[in-house]
Amino acid sequence: MVPPPETIRVSHRRISCDGASDIPGGAALGHPRVWLEIDDKGYVDCGYCDRRFILIGGAADGADQSALADISEGAA
Repeated sequence: MVPPPETIRVSHRRISCDGASDIPGGAALGHPRVWLEIDDKGYVDCGYCDRRFILIGGAADGADQSALADISEGAA
């Protein structure tokens, strides 16, 4: 498997992603804001931009990200 293009460590299980919160120009360059929930696996992937959000101290924190399956939410 290939590792996700970007990983972000977070401290809360419920997070939002708009794909552009850290890009100059903001939301015009991203995607619709989606809310994602991290389950017991300790991570979730955005279905739009493939960012992976890893819960700090969770099951996936410190794991080899390329060995973990995609868990996408938010995209139809």
